[in-house]
Amino acid sequence: MDWLLIALLLILVYLLGQAVRLLFAETDLVLQWYELFGKTPASMLGKVVWITGSSSGLGEALAYELAEAGCRLVLSARREDRLKAVKAHCIERSQLKADDILVLPLDMLAFDTHKQAVESVLKYFKKIDILVNNAGRSQRALWEKTSLDVDWEMLQVNVLGPLSLTKAVLPHMLDRREGHVVCTSSVAGKFGIPGLGAYCCSKNALQGAFDCLRNEMHDRNIHVTMVVGGPFFSELLIHAFTETADQSLGLEMKPGEKRMLTRQFAHHMAVAVANKLDEVWISVHPELVYLYINQYFPAFAKRLMVLVGQKRLQKIREGKRDLHS
Repeated sequence: MDWLLIALLLILVYLLGQAVRLLFAETDLVLQWYELFGKTPASMLGKVVWITGSSSGLGEALAYELAEAGCRLVLSARREDRLKAVKAHCIERSQLKADDILVLPLDMLAFDTHKQAVESVLKYFKKIDILVNNAGRSQRALWEKTSLDVDWEMLQVNVLGPLSLTKAVLPHMLDRREGHVVCTSSVAGKFGIPGLGAYCCSKNALQGAFDCLRNEMHDRNIHVTMVVGGPFFSELLIHAFTETADQSLGLEMKPGEKRMLTRQFAHHMAVAVANKLDEVWISVHPELVYLYINQYFPAFAKRLMVLVGQKRLQKIREGKRDLHS
């Protein structure tokens, strides 16, 4: 009996310790462990990393993080002038030379150009080690008022674009029997957040598609990392869809909002990529805690979302646009 009591006390102490770690964490506990004892981004020295959506926000911050780690970069987005500026900053902040960074303008919706883009990268660098599917858009509108055009556009940008580019890159990785695909997902891919119907739909689809790819590729040395992110500072709300596909939200994030700094998020993401983790959660609270509740107590999480969602719905119905992402 004494041994049983000791065992129970040890388990209780362990669980309390994990709870304390979680309360002060910015990531899930597994990623937190790897940040302490795993590989650093510097372990990716010399890797060729292709980042979409790298003209601003998280993609830009990740480019700086990986440049400092010594990765060779392919920077893609639609705004070539911004990509060139990001390239210049990467060179300033690292030991990279101009030849180590390829600026490759790319429209994620121009599916018929993706194979040619892959050929351009292979001609320049001869290989692609890591593809980061980061480009995407968000959305803010009630489900009942969102036009089907918005749902369609969202699926094209957030799902079909990454699928198309990955399908174009995958044959090269299979030939080499080596590769790593990374996707920027969201807490919206884990549960239904009121006011983000189309966005939740797209991120859930992204999760399912690339979870399937991971399972199919597990014995072929091709890794898939899903980065489930909570609120962080970016231009996401400026370009977010609203009720119609021809209108953007145009809202800038305020410095005082409870969001993670983009450079912090990018560092956590770089560690996840370096350690080839299957899925990581990076977020401020309460979203991070809610991810754990949703994982281990799904029925309770659904009830909680209904209660929390009522306040959010009321804000939307009152016409308030500055909602937490």
